[in-house]
Amino acid sequence: MIFIIVVIVFLLDRLTKFFITKNLLVSQSVPLVKGVLYFTLVHNRGAAFGILKNQVPLFILTSAIAVVLIYLNLKRNKKRGLSVYNFSLSLILAGALGNLADRFTLGYVIDFIDLRIWPVFNIADAAITIGAILLGYSILRPTKQGQG
Repeated sequence: MIFIIVVIVFLLDRLTKFFITKNLLVSQSVPLVKGVLYFTLVHNRGAAFGILKNQVPLFILTSAIAVVLIYLNLKRNKKRGLSVYNFSLSLILAGALGNLADRFTLGYVIDFIDLRIWPVFNIADAAITIGAILLGYSILRPTKQGQG
């Protein structure tokens, strides 16, 4: 199940980026819900919020290390099944792979989801963010007596 989640999120990220790049020019914006949600094509050469611009080798290296560590953690914990912990790591892994594929092939990340109150992002970014929130929840939630 973990593998399926990673593949689905990764493919959704790749397909949406392909669709956007074939239909929009850089900086072009199309309203989906006027005043709320737009598709705006951005080439992000930095990290989150565009920080550390043009540090592609650093981003590729750190992303590759993160992917390996998350994969090893999931492999070690596969007997736990689809726990919140494993689900969160699956989302983070898929998102990291999606953005890593962009950086490795293009030298930047394709972003396009524009809420106008937040920096433009993509499906991979959303998966990483949701995964990080769920990971925090799974680590911080109280465990029931008798569970490990």
